[in-house]
Amino acid sequence: MKKNDKLKPAKICYEHIGGKLGQLLLENLIAKGWLAKKDPADKNFYITELGESQLIAFGVDLSQIKP
Repeated sequence: MKKNDKLKPAKICYEHIGGKLGQLLLENLIAKGWLAKKDPADKNFYITELGESQLIAFGVDLSQIKP
């Protein structure tokens, strides 16, 4: 088995992570309660208070997110 055979694909699409990695990240952040929607019909998610504290603890600089 080649060293690269263990690599998993991730896509960068514009300014976000796409592909299977993006999908799995989104699903897990929702399941952990770090992201949510105010209404199920909303297109966009928001970072919850729990998500904010956990992402900061993880080392994510949330000041880089455009409002």
